[in-house]
Amino acid sequence: MAARETRPEATARPVVEMRGITVEYSGVRVLDGADLTLRPGEVHALMGENGAGKSTLIGALTGTVPLLAGSVRVDGESRTPTSVARSRAEGIATVFQESHLSPQLSVAENIMIGHEVRGPWGIRWARSRERASAALATLGIEDVDPRAPLESLAPATKQLVAVARAIVLEPRVLVLDEPTSSLDEAEAAQLLGVVRRLRDQGVAVLFVSHFLEQVLEVSDRLTVLRGGRVVAEYATAEVDRAELISKMIGEDIDALQALHSQRLEHHYARSSSQVTLRAASIGRRGTLEPTDVDLARGEVVGFAGLRGSGRTELARLMGGVERPDRGELWLDGERVQLRGPAAALRHRIAVSSENLRHDGIIAGLTVRENIVLALQALRGWTRPLSRPEQDAVVEVYLDALNLSHADLDRPAGELSGGTQQKVMLARLLATRPHVLILDEPTRGIDIGAKLDIQRRVARLAGEGVAVVFISSQLEEVVRLSDRIVVLKDREKIGELSNGPGVTVDTIVEMIAAELDGLGLDDEP
Repeated sequence: MAARETRPEATARPVVEMRGITVEYSGVRVLDGADLTLRPGEVHALMGENGAGKSTLIGALTGTVPLLAGSVRVDGESRTPTSVARSRAEGIATVFQESHLSPQLSVAENIMIGHEVRGPWGIRWARSRERASAALATLGIEDVDPRAPLESLAPATKQLVAVARAIVLEPRVLVLDEPTSSLDEAEAAQLLGVVRRLRDQGVAVLFVSHFLEQVLEVSDRLTVLRGGRVVAEYATAEVDRAELISKMIGEDIDALQALHSQRLEHHYARSSSQVTLRAASIGRRGTLEPTDVDLARGEVVGFAGLRGSGRTELARLMGGVERPDRGELWLDGERVQLRGPAAALRHRIAVSSENLRHDGIIAGLTVRENIVLALQALRGWTRPLSRPEQDAVVEVYLDALNLSHADLDRPAGELSGGTQQKVMLARLLATRPHVLILDEPTRGIDIGAKLDIQRRVARLAGEGVAVVFISSQLEEVVRLSDRIVVLKDREKIGELSNGPGVTVDTIVEMIAAELDGLGLDDEP
C-alpha cells in the first residue's frame, strides 16, 4: 500500500475528543471506556464486526445514546450530547445507512427540510433551491436538478442527496455510517470521491464501512472496536492488513485459510446415485435459459457470475420461490413440482433470499420467534409449538451459530446485519433441510460473522446436506465449493470441479472468454 503524506490539516487540534465512553443497555455493557479523536481534514475509519459498538459510539457522539461514563469535548470544550439537534448546532452531521429521505419530495425539499430559507411570508423557495444547488455543487453533482423528484434519481445520487442535506449547514464533522452498502462499484467510487473532496475542504470525516478495500483506499486513520472496547488504532498507510482483520475478529486470519484447506481436503466426489436434487433443462422465459444442475448430498455447489448472470434466478427456480415454465425438477429420483417456498420446505428444500429485508427476517418478531417460524409453518398453525419446544429448537443453534442468549427476546430488526443473517440461517436449519440454497448469506456483514456462517456451511456439507452457495465475493465461492457452476447473461456457460488449481482468476477468465472482443460493450 502506497504511503500517504501527512496532511497539514490532520495535525491540527482535534475537533472532537471522546474519552472513556461507557454505555449500558439493560445492564449489558456495550461500550467500555472507548476513546475516539477526530481531526479536521482527516478521514477516520471506525472498524469492527457487527455488534462491536460502532453504532453505539456514533450515538454517543450525536446525542442519541445516553452515557454511563465518559466525556465528549468539541473544540476543546466539554459537551454533553443530548440530541441530534444539539450535535448539529455544534457542527456534527450524520448520514446513516438508511437515509430517511422522502421520495415524494423534490431534491431541494429533501436537502433543506427543517432549515429552509424563510422570509416574512414563509419559505423562500428560490433561495432555498439556491442553497440546495450550492450543496450539490460542493459534492460535484451540480447537474442534478433541485426541482426533480427524489424518486427519479439513481441510488448513488440519492445517497449523495443525503450527504448534501448533512453538509448544507457546513458541518465541521461528518459521520458516514455504511454509506456505500447499497451501491455498486462505480457508485461507491463516486461517493468516495466526494469524501475526499470534503476532507480536502477541512471537514473531519468519520467513515464506517464493512468494505475493507474502500476503508483502506479513503481513510487516513483507523480505530478498531471489538466487544465494546478500542483494541487498536492505526495510520492507514502503515497498517498490516492481516493484523487489522485479526484485531477485528479476535482470531488469526489463518482461520479463513484453514477453512479453505479443510474444504479442499473434504472435496466431495459425487456419484449419480447420490444426487438428491436435479434440475433438467429448467428455465423461465426472459429470466433464465434452460439449465442443467445436479446437487449431491454432502456437496457444496457454488453459483458464480456477474450481476444479472442468472445465478439468483436459477436458485429461485430450484428452490420453488419462482415457478419454471420449462424443464423438470427431480428430488431423490422422483419428479416434483414446487408451487412455492412452503411446498419446497415440505420436501426439505430451504432457501435463503439475497434480499433479507424483504424476504427474510420479520423485523417485529423476536429472535426466538424468527428462528421457529419456518418449523411452525411446517407443523401447521393449529398446532403451535410450546415454549419448551421453542427453547429446545433455539438452544441447538445458539452455540452452533454463535448467537447470544441475551438477544432471544429482542425484536430481530434491532440486531446487526450479521446477527440477522445467522437468525435466518438458524430458521432454515430448524427445518432440517436436505437441500439448502443460500443466496448472498454473507453480504453486508462483518468478517467475524462471515467466518461463522462459512464454517457452518462447511459443517452442513459434512453432515450430508446438499448446499447451493451464491456470493458476489468469488473468493468465498472458491473457498467453500466442491463444484462451481458459472453463469453469464442468464445461462450456464460452464462448470468447474474445485481443487488447488482453481482460483478467482479461473472463474473471471472463464466469464471473460465468453465476452465478445474485450467485452467493453457488455453490461454486467
